[in-house]
Amino acid sequence: MHKGIFRTLSCYAPDGQSGPMNEANTIDMEIIILANSVKHHQHCVAGKCTTSRQWVRPVSNTNGAELSHEQAQCQNPHGTFNVKPLQKIIMNFSAHAPLAHQPENYVIDGVAWRQNYKITENELNQYLDQPSDIWGNTDRVNHALILSGQIPIGQSLYLIAVDNLNLYKNQYDRRRASFSYRGTNYDFAVTDPNFDRITQNNETIKGIICVSLGEEYQGSCFKLVATVF
Repeated sequence: MHKGIFRTLSCYAPDGQSGPMNEANTIDMEIIILANSVKHHQHCVAGKCTTSRQWVRPVSNTNGAELSHEQAQCQNPHGTFNVKPLQKIIMNFSAHAPLAHQPENYVIDGVAWRQNYKITENELNQYLDQPSDIWGNTDRVNHALILSGQIPIGQSLYLIAVDNLNLYKNQYDRRRASFSYRGTNYDFAVTDPNFDRITQNNETIKGIICVSLGEEYQGSCFKLVATVF
């Protein structure tokens, strides 16, 4: 890993207020990766700023598009690799590009990402969110109601500790996760690329998941389990 060569970075304010800008007039952040999930056979990366603990979702354009394999890579002294959950990554962005259903979106500027150490799974508790519910009690949110402001989305990502987490495939061979959170039962699609490895090897899981509100599809934004810890 890099040894102390990066300065500590603060995060650009999501409300558009001034933030740390480098000489190229782009936004610098250090992010703890909490998801690198599958989106259109490419990558949806998300994490929290190490200083403010605010969520950040790097996207390839202002419409919130996914990242390519190359865009979701980072450099460290051993080479260039896809980013993984728990890594601390230095990123640069050209602009904050919030959408009604995904206010944390930031457009990448093409500068290579750099790895700067990592955290352990035992440190995840420091980054947990505690929402009262997960955007309601179903597996989706009506997109029109989000756009009209009737269902405001303050954040579209949560890292939460859940109970009775069960990973399974349904009758259509779709990857799913059932769990309970604050007394409510949920069942969401899973986009964690490690799903098969975890289930086939019967790996022990902590019961901490990253959940995300996906893009609009047939009038709804579906709720997804992006990472299983």
